[in-house]
Amino acid sequence: MRKIVGVAAATAAALGAGLWVASAPRPMDSATLDALQGDAMRGQAVYLAAGCSSCHAGPARDADPLILSGGREFASDFGTFIAPNISTDPIYGIGGWTQAQFINAVMRGVSPDGAHYYPAFPYTSYIRAEPQDMADLFAYMQTLPADATPSQPQDLAFPFNIRRAVGLWKALYLHEDWVITGDLTEEETRGRYLAEGLAHCAECHTPRNALGALDHGRWFLGAPNPSGTGRIPAIAGPDFDWTAFDISAYLETGLTPAFDVVGGSMAPVVRSLQQLEKSELDAIAAYILRAGQ
Repeated sequence: MRKIVGVAAATAAALGAGLWVASAPRPMDSATLDALQGDAMRGQAVYLAAGCSSCHAGPARDADPLILSGGREFASDFGTFIAPNISTDPIYGIGGWTQAQFINAVMRGVSPDGAHYYPAFPYTSYIRAEPQDMADLFAYMQTLPADATPSQPQDLAFPFNIRRAVGLWKALYLHEDWVITGDLTEEETRGRYLAEGLAHCAECHTPRNALGALDHGRWFLGAPNPSGTGRIPAIAGPDFDWTAFDISAYLETGLTPAFDVVGGSMAPVVRSLQQLEKSELDAIAAYILRAGQ
């Protein structure tokens, strides 16, 4: 019996050690990232495409999109996620971060102290970005106002509040591969970079599996609204009949082909995207139509 217990204990210890190693954060090389030279002017366009203010501006409807004080709540099946302060405040925001720490947070979901961020932060999309774009984004964000609003803790139930377990989730679902592949035009390729990467369109418009990962087999086919009210519409499939002109015009003006006005959580997204060059919106439209084929 002692031998059996000893073997069981050794097996459990080995399994625990294996899971600990498998769940470890895997940041990018800091020296390489810190060597990048960010450009704030280019970073502004990245900021708009990535929609940073859509989540991180204050919760008030008229919140300044350049004051990234956090506080907006996002309901999910796992609990309520609360956007943190990512302003330039050195205590309550990210004002004390290095460029490498910022890029690792955005592209790998790893905090400066080596903890996992929950994938409510769409690093599963941002992982496809170019590190140079993230360096430019960091440079631009250094020009934004500081705000001393403390970040609120995430409101998650056990076992979803175990951050280390996110490492195992990442091992399954955090990948750089493009979802839509094949012989894309130059415009479609640019649109893919924007839609699959920076603008992270699928994070809302694609359904998720039981573990909260995007279902690539139902790309852009719409999803339940995490708040429990209504449904986020499909932007692909048989029921989506918009043209490239319709999509681009919607992102530019906030008007649907039926002249409805954009609302809800999509409104701040459009307010950001409509400030991009028209060619960028046309590229997103071209990619969305390609993705729906």
